[in-house]
Amino acid sequence: GPAYTIDSACSSALSAVHMACRSLHDGESTLALAGGVNILLEPRKLSSGSAQGMLSPTGRCRAFDIDADGFVSGEAVVMLLFKRLPDALRDGDRVLAVVRGTATNQDGRTVNIATPSQAAQIAVYRSALDVAGVDPATVGLVEAHGTGTPVGDPIEYTSLAEVYGTTAPCALGSTKTNFGHSQAASGALGLMKAIMALQHAQVPPNLHFRQLSEAMARVDTGLFVPGEATPWPQAAEHPRRAAVSAYGLSGTNAHVVLEQAPLRGGNAPAHPVPKATSAPLIFPLSATSPEALRASAIRLADWVTARSA
Repeated sequence: GPAYTIDSACSSALSAVHMACRSLHDGESTLALAGGVNILLEPRKLSSGSAQGMLSPTGRCRAFDIDADGFVSGEAVVMLLFKRLPDALRDGDRVLAVVRGTATNQDGRTVNIATPSQAAQIAVYRSALDVAGVDPATVGLVEAHGTGTPVGDPIEYTSLAEVYGTTAPCALGSTKTNFGHSQAASGALGLMKAIMALQHAQVPPNLHFRQLSEAMARVDTGLFVPGEATPWPQAAEHPRRAAVSAYGLSGTNAHVVLEQAPLRGGNAPAHPVPKATSAPLIFPLSATSPEALRASAIRLADWVTARSA
């Protein structure tokens, strides 16, 4: 199969996933690697974003929160391996999740390049769901783009409420509250989070969330933002399903619909999850000052101690 370098800004990685799945579906490839990388090597992008008021002055990403004041930059390197499901089952591969459907589209005309299109977002959700053959009411988690900007979040929340959470509860998450906005890699990072949530039947919390803004709170929807680790919000009448979004400043939108890995032998997972190792684990920490770094290290040490007792 082919090798591509894709740049659609913040939707690059999820657009790569879409193209990888298309290549597999068309029989062009038998295996596909797709992902993204974002490394902050020079300050000009940060300076420009700050000058335009896009970066959070508080250094906290508060996705969908009343106090959202901009995004926080982050770094990530994410790579995923894709294979047609029948081939993976035949070869005894460890299947983490199933990609049921993908879609991409473009915003077209908007007020300016930084303003997303609600209509285009709704269209890309429905396109991916149509490809997947999935009822949106069976999706229990949407891993949103959720950058924590006062302009983008309300538009995304309203567009999601048109499709998801209309008849059943649906959790709304954003890895940007945990890792910052990893830009070109952000869609693949969101995909990894959604896969793990499907595996563990648990939705991770959104950090720094207090309450919805007044405009979002007025929307009648079953969407909710979890402030703590939450059991999967839907009954087990169907496989667990999640959706992942990424929007690029270029206007390119991408959406992926996932389903939990198929079960084998009744309730046994498709492949046993590796047991925890006793080897040392590295916890990289960073902060804006030595005092903040020490405080973060103390909190982490207390957390590990409490769970090791």
